[in-house]
Amino acid sequence: MIDVIVVAGARKRYGEKRALDGFDLRVERGTVHGVLGPNGAGKTTAVRILTTLLRADEGLVRVAGLDVRTHAREVRRRIGLLGQHAALDEDLSGRQNLEMFGRLYHLGARRAGQRAGALLERFGLTDTGRKAVKQYSGGMRRRLDLAASLITDPEVLFLDEPTTGLDPRGRAEV
Repeated sequence: MIDVIVVAGARKRYGEKRALDGFDLRVERGTVHGVLGPNGAGKTTAVRILTTLLRADEGLVRVAGLDVRTHAREVRRRIGLLGQHAALDEDLSGRQNLEMFGRLYHLGARRAGQRAGALLERFGLTDTGRKAVKQYSGGMRRRLDLAASLITDPEVLFLDEPTTGLDPRGRAEV
């Protein structure tokens, strides 16, 4: 199998604080991989580095076969990210949010609409797709946020604490 993520000796410091100190990771294409650890262990820092939102101070970091430092723009085209907190516009409908994300990723109006419809169906939100997000339950918001992270059909999907803030039922839904 081909490794879709390769990290070797990644380090990140914030002043005297070591957030990552020699982090290594290999993830094969087509697999699901979880990184577990206590609060403050550097999981979110690692995700931010892998998704080009932050630069490692040292080490090799490759995603989808590309160095995140030298090919950040191309890496961003190949990945999806579901952050810890929803990145949705509360006043727009679920469909409008997805279409907006599609347009921001240069899918074009027609393709963005097609992807929005397919994702609303996939995540069981077709009936509520025209309602403002502020009317959604926590579980529905998280599912919509996950759908938004898939709008480009990414090669690699990063989920940073995807069930944060959800009750047990909402966690099961996600």
